[in-house]
Amino acid sequence: MRLLLDTHALIWWFAGDASLSENARIAITEPDNDILVSAASAWEITTKFRIGRLPRAAALAADVSGAIASQAFTELPITVRHGETAGNLPGPHRDPFDRMLIAQALLADVIVVSNEAVFDQYGVRRLW
Repeated sequence: MRLLLDTHALIWWFAGDASLSENARIAITEPDNDILVSAASAWEITTKFRIGRLPRAAALAADVSGAIASQAFTELPITVRHGETAGNLPGPHRDPFDRMLIAQALLADVIVVSNEAVFDQYGVRRLW
């Protein structure tokens, strides 16, 4: 399976936080699964750390790329097509980071590891 980690799932993975569901933890550790991390998550983590909304994520915010590499996760860049798709998504969900993850999941046909049920409204396959 190809899995795209939502930002909170990525943060909880690195923190060893019990908020990460058991299903998600098992899926992330399954050696046959390809774990993707969007550039949008790096942007979200570093932005929210900088403005004080993620004070406990200092180590992760300092080197998101290195942290991703340390787990053999795959970086997922943002393309113009991702931006067009995210910008054109219908509905009231306004979070630009979530909209980008939704667009990337739809275009790459991957499963999003997320506790956010709003993703379901966009036809995204979600694991939690």
